[in-house]
Amino acid sequence: MGQEWTIGRRQLGGLLTLGTLGTLALASGAKAADGPVVPTGDVHDFDYHLGSWTSVQRRMKKRWTANPEWDEFPGKTTYVQYLGGEISVDQTDFPTKGFSGLTVRVFDPARRQWFIYWVNSKNPEMGTPMIGGFQGNRGLFYGDDKDGELPIKVRFIRTKMPPDRERWEQAFSRDGGASWETNWTADFTRTSA
Repeated sequence: MGQEWTIGRRQLGGLLTLGTLGTLALASGAKAADGPVVPTGDVHDFDYHLGSWTSVQRRMKKRWTANPEWDEFPGKTTYVQYLGGEISVDQTDFPTKGFSGLTVRVFDPARRQWFIYWVNSKNPEMGTPMIGGFQGNRGLFYGDDKDGELPIKVRFIRTKMPPDRERWEQAFSRDGGASWETNWTADFTRTSA
């Protein structure tokens, strides 16, 4: 399968500490810096995801084009929780792409928001978090990042489709959130609880 990134208890402890520090370092306002209002959620937002899932991933080959081409490939994801659900972790393997990714989500009960960190096996560095939560079956998460050297806003939309499906979408904005380009989607189907 190629290079696979795995995590041990000591590494996970370090990630969770980083997540907590990131949470504490951010302002406690409900609005992302110069961006949309970031929704709140609940510690049980990711309970639905526990277990194993398969997915059809669609990723734009080149962003910011009028006629984008898409690359479609499979994914396999396993979700687990720690600390009574305040930490949600998943590993997604992309067997045809030769890499894996790890998502660490830390819930801040004072803000009622999730801080989501992504690490992949090709570049094992934690970036800035996506912040948000679910209202019903729809989750919205926002963050700041870079596309190359270009500063961008990032948005995740997660849509639960009970009992055993979900859709995830990633979009970038170059204009502070006035317009969005969706560049990666994943349609998930549960394989076990």
